Amino acid sequence: MFQSGSRPYLRLSLTTAFRAAVTLLSAVLILSACSNKKSSDIILATTTSTYDTGLLDKLIPAFTKQYGYKVKPIAVGTGEALTMGESGEADVLLVHAPAAEKAFMAAGNGVSRKRVMYNWFLLVGPDRDFADARAADNIAEAFQSICENKATFISRGDDSGTHKKELALWKASKKTPEEPWYQEAGQGMGATLRIADEKQGYTLTDEGTFRAQQKSLSLQALDFADQDLKNNYSVIVVTKNPGSKAFSRFLVSRRGQSLIRKFRSPEYKQPLFTPDAE
Repeated sequence: MFQSGSRPYLRLSLTTAFRAAVTLLSAVLILSACSNKKSSDIILATTTSTYDTGLLDKLIPAFTKQYGYKVKPIAVGTGEALTMGESGEADVLLVHAPAAEKAFMAAGNGVSRKRVMYNWFLLVGPDRDFADARAADNIAEAFQSICENKATFISRGDDSGTHKKELALWKASKKTPEEPWYQEAGQGMGATLRIADEKQGYTLTDEGTFRAQQKSLSLQALDFADQDLKNNYSVIVVTKNPGSKAFSRFLVSRRGQSLIRKFRSPEYKQPLFTPDAE
């Protein structure tokens, strides 16, 4: 039998043991929860067009419902998205600059790359068409006319897929754009369109973003039947996170392709993207 003087020590010993047991149990529960968690969220670096059109608002909830992974989208230019992938800041990319994507893969930065969808690049400008660009036979000639007339041209200027395409078209036109009529917005497609609209200038845009915002703009599309204006989107898996692989599979699956095919914006009742999975 313990003497009365030893009882406080007994209580202390039992309390310490109880607290240790609770701490151990908590640690076990936390570890168990972590082990059951699906590799955390996945970070998607994507071109601004998929965000500005509202397409991601259709795709991401459907993906999360089917696979359980949460997606954190970061809308940037394709160039920045590829840089994020290269530095390990994103798990998966949804981008539209094929030449840059191939270089990214050749450098060993991606696990896989798959075609997802396409639309078209459009040259848009003021209704009065100050540069008489609409009379051109092709888009390269339209760029020449803009340059010769020193008509205001608003460039994305952000190394996005659209900006890369614009620079290629200037090269094809054999003209060099110059200030002050040539101005760089350094912003996403939606903001660039609004600036071009305010300044009554021309700009190159992806079809999806323009059609989604068309009713709020006075800009008009100058349609050219150049196959070279096809705007291809691909999904690139960067990390071996199961979630990023699942997202890639989802985009090219029947379900993902169906959502892309049916996607419309409230302002434009025609499809903004055409599914193109292999």
